[in-house]
Amino acid sequence: MKAITVFCGANFNGDPILKQAVEQLAQVMATREITLVFGGGRVGVMGMLADAIIAQGGKTIGVIPQFLMDKEVGHTGLTELHIVENMHQRKQMMNDLCDGIIMLPGGFGTLEEFFEVLTWLQLGLHNNPIAVLNVNGFYDLLLQQMDVMVEQRFLKKANRDLVITSADPIELLNLMENFNAKPDEVWFKDRNLT
Repeated sequence: MKAITVFCGANFNGDPILKQAVEQLAQVMATREITLVFGGGRVGVMGMLADAIIAQGGKTIGVIPQFLMDKEVGHTGLTELHIVENMHQRKQMMNDLCDGIIMLPGGFGTLEEFFEVLTWLQLGLHNNPIAVLNVNGFYDLLLQQMDVMVEQRFLKKANRDLVITSADPIELLNLMENFNAKPDEVWFKDRNLT
């Protein structure tokens, strides 16, 4: 992988375990010469990750909508900063610039970005591995909900298996590099589409 998009929070809760995981992810990405693609902000977990990669001598690409730049939350120390018109363009560009996606702890925006690109993978619109860095069990309940979706037959197991998960940044990247996306190829089978 040459570039990874990271979805994460514009806030930071002060958790030292999360800070350590962010720093470890930054170190391994910089060491492997993997470019960070992210939301372009200088605040929260997103700013912390960008700063840590910059400190390691790594490359960073931010994608931020104009309205957030106007609020002065854009990171100005990046290798590249793309300013787009809206959130939809932001997500599309972030996906186009990467060949892998990781979700770190965050809020509604982080989940929304993650599930949109996960849905795109399920529908065969891209082949990028999608992963959750489950720091300190932050996403345990979300991952359990995905299992409930399979149990209740709203989600195929093949599509649930598209989500790579680990609490360790190095293991997560290794799993992503060896991942072969195999979404359910009969997604529309046995559905009444009229």
